[in-house]
Amino acid sequence: MTFKTLAFCTLLSLCTSLVYAYEPEWIPLFDGKTLDGWTPKLAGHETGKNPYRTFRVEDGVLKVSYDEYDKFSGQYGHLYSNHAYSRYILRMEYRFEGGMMPDAPRFVNLNSGVMIHSQSPLSMGLDQSFPVSLEFQFLADEGKGPRSTGNVCTPGTNLEIDGELVTQHIIKSSAPTFPADEWVAIEIEVRGNEEVIHRVNGQEVVRYQKPQLDPADGVEAAAPLLAAGVPLQLSSGHIALQAEGQGVWFRNIELLPLED
Repeated sequence: MTFKTLAFCTLLSLCTSLVYAYEPEWIPLFDGKTLDGWTPKLAGHETGKNPYRTFRVEDGVLKVSYDEYDKFSGQYGHLYSNHAYSRYILRMEYRFEGGMMPDAPRFVNLNSGVMIHSQSPLSMGLDQSFPVSLEFQFLADEGKGPRSTGNVCTPGTNLEIDGELVTQHIIKSSAPTFPADEWVAIEIEVRGNEEVIHRVNGQEVVRYQKPQLDPADGVEAAAPLLAAGVPLQLSSGHIALQAEGQGVWFRNIELLPLED
């Protein structure tokens, strides 16, 4: 081997090592012990308050629990990541636990989710039920026929699919129906404002483009956000785990940053 060949091989090996050294790695967003890195906000309560230990950690699982509530009383809540994100893959596992609160609306039964591109908890109104965001909806079998998980819900937002604006609140996925007590692995690939892909147990179930605020929405506070100068097109935001009157467990919450 000549000196030039040896030098080239050495340089190539070094460059390859640098590529691998800077390859993005999965980042745990939940340490399995605490709620560090997350901020609760429940309707009717100040940001940072966690009434009745709605969000708690037990046996390495992040749980939404209502065993200390007398009544639900519309106290919809979310647990927000302290950081906002734009381009990433988020993965986790979820399963439902117990029944819904008796005084919660019927749609709450075996229903939860995770929100992306969410407004911050500090920008929420005191009594605001849901953040302006896009939801990866979790659903489970009620024994009444197919009930796919992984749908898209759009509180205060719209989106596009193949260039067409979609304003309906729920866009159904192609995922199957799962029993309530089964752990389900989900993944959301988020590429800023370009595209979002939902996956369930490794299979793509829905994709959409151009997530955006809904100018006609005043109920979920999209209009005030626009008036405050927030861009119509959503490219980043917080991640929020949902608590809407139904017990649910989360584990293995991880994020993989994506390059621009």
